[in-house]
Amino acid sequence: MNLLQRHGKINYFKMKWRLIIDRPRDAFTNMAIDFALLKLNKRPTVRFYEWLPAAVSIGYFQSLKEEVDIKKCDELGIDYVRRITGGGAVFHDKELTYSITIAEKNDFISRDINKSYETICSAIIAGLENIDISAEYVPLNDLVVNGKKISGCAQTRKQKKLLQHGTLLIETDVSKMFSVLKVPNEKIKGKLIKNVKERVTSLKKELEREVSFEELCKALQQGFEDYFDIEFEFDEITKEEFYLAEKLKQEKFLKKEWNFKR
Repeated sequence: MNLLQRHGKINYFKMKWRLIIDRPRDAFTNMAIDFALLKLNKRPTVRFYEWLPAAVSIGYFQSLKEEVDIKKCDELGIDYVRRITGGGAVFHDKELTYSITIAEKNDFISRDINKSYETICSAIIAGLENIDISAEYVPLNDLVVNGKKISGCAQTRKQKKLLQHGTLLIETDVSKMFSVLKVPNEKIKGKLIKNVKERVTSLKKELEREVSFEELCKALQQGFEDYFDIEFEFDEITKEEFYLAEKLKQEKFLKKEWNFKR
């Protein structure tokens, strides 16, 4: 049952949403594009993307120096950037990241933050069902498979618009993750790595096969369309959006003042 059916509505004319399947980009560009899509949003837009090189993103309220081993990141060529959304530090490597930007007044999205998380995560769940993954939503912002986390997400709202972006783990390298995320000491780090390996899973682990970015994009596209009862129109980042993203990248996301502000 899709969202409109649950609310007793019939969608005779399906709304057209934008779908951008982007190429891999660096962390600063990725965050700048999401912010630009939020600022310039005129209709619901979903973007699927990857990170190249691998990166660590920290939540808006976190301290980069406290959360991230900057020296190790520099040695490994791993980007580090502050998000405009909250939440914790995230290591981005072999994953699909999605973002959705939509006006708060849109009937699809509740102004209640808890309900809006659940609604968007439900579309992701519907998409994962297309590749035989049965996921559950765990408030506030996680998806779990067989009791293990496979996705997390974060939100912000500006100018009466919502941005939610989140990850879907295709593969996990927990040891590499903890080589760049700071942990008080080696003994605690060992316990944390063991704990995360027990609590976190990936699509490759669950399906016991390789899952491509393209396959996952297709499954999620169908999931969004089915759950929201909409149709996607494939699109690219416009010149206006990319111009603003470049400006935001140079003036915010590449700046030490932004990334080290706490």
